[in-house]
Amino acid sequence: MKKYTESRIRQFILDDHPCVMAQSVFADESVQIHSYGKMDDNVTVNKLSDDLKMYVDKQDPDSKDFESFIAVFRKDKFLNEIHFEEALWKMLYNLRELDKSPWDPKTSSDTSSNNFSFSLHGTSFYVVGMHPMSSRFARKSPYTMVVFNLHDQFDKLREMNRYKRVRDLIRRRDKHFQGNINPMLEDFGSSSEARQYSGRAVDQDWKCPYSFD
Repeated sequence: MKKYTESRIRQFILDDHPCVMAQSVFADESVQIHSYGKMDDNVTVNKLSDDLKMYVDKQDPDSKDFESFIAVFRKDKFLNEIHFEEALWKMLYNLRELDKSPWDPKTSSDTSSNNFSFSLHGTSFYVVGMHPMSSRFARKSPYTMVVFNLHDQFDKLREMNRYKRVRDLIRRRDKHFQGNINPMLEDFGSSSEARQYSGRAVDQDWKCPYSFD
């Protein structure tokens, strides 16, 4: 990846981004940034799957450190949030189609379930879609990107009694950043986190365009 691309991403996060966890992993150099072709390309999906497998295999379950995996798709340009959302879910479905591992038993494969979290290589991820056409400033990244955050990291925050404090700080910063709190943000278990992945404000009757059951 060109240094300029990585520099712009770091600037986007470190300048004034409301997510303090994102700022923390960048400040600690605990983020992996990988560049790919288009999201709907088979070569892209295969390479991303392999890279995420290596990422998962290197994780230390006893570590208290936090980190993120960012996939960048500089060739993808979307006209609006709906087009991005469609491409995101298609890519996640294609990733899952390659995966021979069972779904992470700690979460559900039912996208309508309050316990849903995307699973790949036996590990659940909280997925954050970001792109230049996003209506949320915190998701309005300089390039099309998908962030894969290990779901276990949020459980670690709860175990450390830091989750609510971090959550409330992020929401206050997001309100200051945009003028209101992202209406899609919910605590895990309150509603399906699938509704949050693309960053688009969706209706109550929204359904994921793909099934993982």
